[in-house]
Amino acid sequence: MWRIGQLARMAGVSERTLRHYDKIGLLVPAATDRATGYRWYGVAELSRLERIRALQRLGLPLRQVADLLEAPDARLRQAVAEILASIRHDITALAATAAHAEDHLATPMSILPQQTTVGPRRLRVHHLHLDDPARLATVCPAPPATLLTWLRGHPTGGFAAAVTTDRGGEQLILPARTVVRAVVPPAGVIQAGRDLFGWLDRHHMDVAGPNVEEHLMDADGARATVLEIPVRPRATPGKGARHQPPDAGLRPP
Repeated sequence: MWRIGQLARMAGVSERTLRHYDKIGLLVPAATDRATGYRWYGVAELSRLERIRALQRLGLPLRQVADLLEAPDARLRQAVAEILASIRHDITALAATAAHAEDHLATPMSILPQQTTVGPRRLRVHHLHLDDPARLATVCPAPPATLLTWLRGHPTGGFAAAVTTDRGGEQLILPARTVVRAVVPPAGVIQAGRDLFGWLDRHHMDVAGPNVEEHLMDADGARATVLEIPVRPRATPGKGARHQPPDAGLRPP
């Protein structure tokens, strides 16, 4: 039989840990001297302690360790498989976060793009044809207003556009779609658009429909523009290119 200090040294744990295990019923001593309060442990307790430590190293919390100490092997393997799946999910999420951080460090940007899913929208618009992106500011009504452009990158020539209207116009339905979104001050829209297209290229995404500029103004008169570019993964040459969906059902007018 060993006293608590001897067992602690043998197993590489602290006496405080062993007292805590005793308190919660996880590892009860083989005997306790009523006169001195000394705890005594044997081979059975040493084996149980090693099993506790092994389960903890697998990432299991003490509450789950207590449930699994006497569990059959099949149940234990299932619990370990669930822990492994959770760890792999966390690793994937952390790797994605690290990749985004590296991207921002490598290429200074005016925006912080976010990928998300948005629902369908029904708009009434007037269609336009513009020769220069600088003209967008002159054709867009005062906020709140929505401007659409059919661009796959920074324009090098004329391009199609549309602005929302309260009267007349044509109906335009934007389906539910995956978009890359950024919020920018009105003065930075053109540079933000360049940065967004560059971001899409680095992340191997293609534009999948008209780009949306939502021009907003709050009660205090502060303005901002929300840029949304519908996206889809870029097809690998020779693999699946024929199966690419149409541009969200929308073509330039």
